[in-house]
Amino acid sequence: MLDRFSGHADLYARYRIDYPDALYDYVLSFVQNRIVAWDCATGNGQVANALAQHFLQVEATDISQTQLEQAPALPNIRYQVSRAEQTPFAEGQFDLVTVGQALHWFDVEAFHREVRRVLKLGGVVAEWGYGLNRVSPDVDAMVSDFYTNVIGSYWDAMREHVENRYANLPFDFDNPQFADFTVERHWTAEWFLNYLRTWSAVRKYIAANGHDPVDTLTDAITEAWGPGERLVQFPVFLRLGTR
Repeated sequence: MLDRFSGHADLYARYRIDYPDALYDYVLSFVQNRIVAWDCATGNGQVANALAQHFLQVEATDISQTQLEQAPALPNIRYQVSRAEQTPFAEGQFDLVTVGQALHWFDVEAFHREVRRVLKLGGVVAEWGYGLNRVSPDVDAMVSDFYTNVIGSYWDAMREHVENRYANLPFDFDNPQFADFTVERHWTAEWFLNYLRTWSAVRKYIAANGHDPVDTLTDAITEAWGPGERLVQFPVFLRLGTR
């Protein structure tokens, strides 16, 4: 797994979405004990921070030290740099393992071997991601064209796994469950444009071409958006299983 996010960790921490209480409530309904959880690819710690409200201890890992430096410090969270596929954790340590919007970057089979090693018997693994946002037909059309025709060639091949909701990634756990959620945010056009700047394909475009492709959208999005805030919706998909 390559580090694709250290170079814009501050943007990522500020403009990326977090997840609804309904998602955590759903995941936790399957967890027998709430002692120790591992949030893998924690980034700026948003999921770890939510889990810390429910578990005695949370281990949070990421390959980016820069991302971890953006994470909130809580007494029951320990952050450390680690690959998803090989960790320093003991066997049978965790009641829950989570990974949000990152599984597609992993060697999934190797990661799942590690998950089975570190989960307690009966422990839960929950993996989720989110697709392209929805605002309004005019804004959505512009974003779709930008996504496909402007930065399309800069997406990593793994992006297709988000588009097909991880359907082609293995999941060999017991009692598999699948669920959908919606994240809703009220954003200004400026905030939305800065969110687009966190996309990995946008960062690759900037590195290759020396300018920001989101700038080409600014006038049209701002005009279509109008003053003030608009509702932005993100479809979240989740799969969950037990060891």
